[in-house]
Amino acid sequence: MTEKKTVLTYDGLREREEELRVLKTVRRKEVAEKIKEARGQGDLSENAEYDAAKEEQAEIETRIVSLEKLLKNAEVIDEDVLDKTAVSVGSRVKLRDEVYDEDVEYGIVGSVEANPFEGRISNESPLGNALLGRGVGETVEVETPDGIDKYTILEIS
Repeated sequence: MTEKKTVLTYDGLREREEELRVLKTVRRKEVAEKIKEARGQGDLSENAEYDAAKEEQAEIETRIVSLEKLLKNAEVIDEDVLDKTAVSVGSRVKLRDEVYDEDVEYGIVGSVEANPFEGRISNESPLGNALLGRGVGETVEVETPDGIDKYTILEIS
């Protein structure tokens, strides 16, 4: 079975690589020390610190495996060679929200990097998907729970 490719920008790639490095070199050592200290307290059957440290260790190892899998299947978008005439992953898009009569700006990123509160929306989100391949001046309609939202593309960078 082929693994699904994960779309990342270079910044997203670097962030995930740094997180993986910290987990492997810093966090593993910290939690190993916690386990060692908890073992020194005696009876492990009723040792809450030991249980918490082992749980933290499991969470770290799970995250490491997840990040390694993500990075192995990453498709990195080179934002320097993007076509600025059409929206794609890695594009920064200025839109006119026709419903609220205001301008908004979003970066189109892969789902792993998406954070709408920081202005990064996923290419798989309804709006992100509707914008893909569209050019300046085009209007897209997006169905939301509140009805249909309309956005006009003002600028692609």
